[in-house]
Amino acid sequence: MRITIDITLTEPGKAIDALSQAPKLPKELSKQKLKDAMTKGACWWTHKGKRLRLRRATKELKPGVRLELFYDESVLGRKPAEPVLIADFGRYTAWFKPHGVLAQGSQWGDHCSLLRMAEIRLNKPCFLIHRLDADAAGLMLIAHDPKAAGALSKRFSERAMTKRYRARVSGLLDIQDQSVDAPVEGKPALSRVSTLETHQNNQTSLLSVTIETGRKHQIRRHLAGLGHPIIGDRLYGRPAKQPLQLLAVYLAFDCPLTRQKREIELPAELDTLEHN
Repeated sequence: MRITIDITLTEPGKAIDALSQAPKLPKELSKQKLKDAMTKGACWWTHKGKRLRLRRATKELKPGVRLELFYDESVLGRKPAEPVLIADFGRYTAWFKPHGVLAQGSQWGDHCSLLRMAEIRLNKPCFLIHRLDADAAGLMLIAHDPKAAGALSKRFSERAMTKRYRARVSGLLDIQDQSVDAPVEGKPALSRVSTLETHQNNQTSLLSVTIETGRKHQIRRHLAGLGHPIIGDRLYGRPAKQPLQLLAVYLAFDCPLTRQKREIELPAELDTLEHN
């Protein structure tokens, strides 16, 4: 079931009561299901020009408040893998994001997002700094105040971050420090690719990829363009039994908050590509 509810309150009352009395609400959407959807970030309220998630079902609302519910049974029923806290630097943290976990939520909910799961785990605000494909896994940074988020985001936008990935691709490829300079959606995009190992038995190669830009699906597009799509890439290659074999394994940068050199490596026990 996938439905949307969009109402504007004409009288004061609790959010859950307003939603449960919405016109054309399916009978099977009980108050308990509505509360669960709200907890998982599928409900939004707009008041005085601000649109925010509304999680508390019993919140008292005034007339004129707009309520929106984006209910998708398949999204709300997902049970994401748990992220792993790698390092805590105070104003920001480093995490391992598993395959299938979003960087941040959508209007349909955020319980499957790293941002929300980190917020619950640490019980403090979380702000997005950069992105990683939902299908991919690996290192991500999360900030815990707006200034830290802005300063670290600037490091990414200024290309002052060293970002290294590993990818298992189809076919045998033997190259060292080869530049792939191919625009992505009309914007410059540069990746550097080296072979770590090849496997004759299953005709695959394990590659190290360093990117100097961060375009959408850059690594996936560039490797597919070389004729060696990433294993499990349903967009640029072929689906496989295993998830997308792309892993963010290394970040290095000068911390804009402390001026210290930071090097963050993915622990070996979280390397999902080593034994594939």
